[in-house]
Amino acid sequence: MPFGCFGNGCCLCCRTDTHQYRPIGVPHQPSGFGARHVQTLLLFFGLTVAYALRVNLSVAIVAMVDRHAANKDFEDFDWDERTKSIILSSFFWGYVVTQIPAGQLAQRFGPKILMLLSLAICSALAVLTPLCAHLGNAKAVIALRIIQGLSQGFIFPSTHTMLSRWAPASERGRLGTLSYAGAQFGTVIMLAVSGVLASSSLGWPGIFYISGAAGLAWSVAWFFYGSNSPADYRGIAPEEREFIESSFGPQDHSRRIVTPWAAILTSAPMIALTIAHSSHNWGFWTLLTEMPTYMKEVLEKDIKKNALLSSLPYLVMWMLSFVFSPLSDFLINRNYLSRVTGRKLFNTIGLWIPMVALLGLAFVPKGSSDLAVVLLTLAVGINSATYLGFQVNHIDLAPNHAGTMMGITNCAANIMSIIAPLIVGEVITDASDPIQWRRVFYIAAGVYFFGNLIFIVFGKADIQPWNEPQSPIPHTQSNANDTEAVRNTSNTAANNPNHSD
Repeated sequence: MPFGCFGNGCCLCCRTDTHQYRPIGVPHQPSGFGARHVQTLLLFFGLTVAYALRVNLSVAIVAMVDRHAANKDFEDFDWDERTKSIILSSFFWGYVVTQIPAGQLAQRFGPKILMLLSLAICSALAVLTPLCAHLGNAKAVIALRIIQGLSQGFIFPSTHTMLSRWAPASERGRLGTLSYAGAQFGTVIMLAVSGVLASSSLGWPGIFYISGAAGLAWSVAWFFYGSNSPADYRGIAPEEREFIESSFGPQDHSRRIVTPWAAILTSAPMIALTIAHSSHNWGFWTLLTEMPTYMKEVLEKDIKKNALLSSLPYLVMWMLSFVFSPLSDFLINRNYLSRVTGRKLFNTIGLWIPMVALLGLAFVPKGSSDLAVVLLTLAVGINSATYLGFQVNHIDLAPNHAGTMMGITNCAANIMSIIAPLIVGEVITDASDPIQWRRVFYIAAGVYFFGNLIFIVFGKADIQPWNEPQSPIPHTQSNANDTEAVRNTSNTAANNPNHSD
């Protein structure tokens, strides 16, 4: 209590809600399941489907090139390691193209319609994948994956735009992590069931049919229940809307905000964020696209065990995200850690511990499959800590431009997703040789180290000055305002003899 305050409500310092011990004027956090949780769950399942559609080919391609690895009744294709690497990376050729435009379009037209079209188109194309492979072989599959990548390029910028409107600052880590945990959940489910589907009567085409049908079902649910912002959601309670919107300050999503491109692209925290995101994607997609091949050729696992073991690291990653998320919110909201320290700490956990695991994996002898699985699980599972690091840092820096910023960093990061599998295709000439895989793990570990080091040195978590929209007054409006100001000044002078300029 400040000196001179008697504690009787005479001043603002002691005016609080006696039941909640919060300053008057600060909206109370609504209890129970609310509209923001509905949107978060829809985002969770949307990303579940998106990643299932992304990774379905990683296991399917094992059966597509070797019918004896699964159901022998379905055709296979004569694709060498280089062709397989091109097919696996082709998704990202299209994916990077739409990232930056997606952020701008989500900001202008709202994220709902973009996510709807994105996943509906991608899901329909997944169903057509077996037919394209049969009619056009590798070239047709590559073309289809490029188009799928183009459509999915809208997902992350739109998700970030949704979170920048729906996730209050005090719940940002929790709701953001829950939304993005859908990516790991989709990866787990798809990798786990792919081996079973490929060996079933559906064969490897069943992998694409099931994932495509799930995406179309989500699109229907999103059409009816998704919403661009609390202001657009008819079923939201007034107190919840006030709680969410007061967290961000006044926002007008109907007004076009001019993007400060120069300030964003030259911002040191933004550059550090981009590098951290890119380094994460290099290691993550190296493992995700190549792990089934490593399991089959080096660890000598059949496709069913391969699929289950390949999904294990992503199951651990998904589970750990629900450990790191409340821990981060607790440490930051209780002021044990500043927001920037928390972001850097969890990013370090998510990149440097996997770096050590990859270095250990490089020296695992060919027969030690159990140790290799443990290290792979550690390398991928601990990665979930980055959801509390760089992944939500866009919203920390500039909530008004979070979608566009995610588009920029995700574009750069997914160039790494293109390059990484291609590098693997060049390094690996004999997929059964663990010495060649050692080089792949060295490269990924080095990228992890560099990316997080830059984030530690240059990263920030406070709102940047260029977040605020610059709205220059049109010339005609400016003249009208000047005329009104002159009129008001004249009236004041006429009515007040003591007035002076």
